[in-house]
Amino acid sequence: MTSDLVDDRFRTAARAYFVYGVVYWLGGVWLAFQGIGVRAGSAVAWRGVIWIIVGLVLVLLVPFLLRRRRPGFERWVLSRRDFARVVSVLMAFRAFEVARIALRPDGPSVPAPWGGAVTFQAGAAVFFVVTVAALVFVARAAWTDDEP
Repeated sequence: MTSDLVDDRFRTAARAYFVYGVVYWLGGVWLAFQGIGVRAGSAVAWRGVIWIIVGLVLVLLVPFLLRRRRPGFERWVLSRRDFARVVSVLMAFRAFEVARIALRPDGPSVPAPWGGAVTFQAGAAVFFVVTVAALVFVARAAWTDDEP
């Protein structure tokens, strides 16, 4: 029974990270196609494509590793719990950085996919909420004791 509870926490963490990853990836792709970020400047456009691919790999790989035990990964790299701890620390850092953008007094806007414009602060506020929500599930899986 304890193993089922632990597995449920990690499956939930994997789903939460996947949603978080998709939101960030889509946002990053949209910004890249607007010329903001890694694709800014045509001479380095290929670097933007590489980062988009790397982002997609992470969106798929992290939930894959969190969802269930992977003996080869756990034997040679990190346990699933330690991996979740590393991921949660990185997510906490991301939340901090996005919060700094959201709290800036002024900043540029970017065209919204649905028309109009979205300020960087408003976009960062949405990303902050998504990050913290996913972080709660990943941290819960990482730091909750196995015993009920």
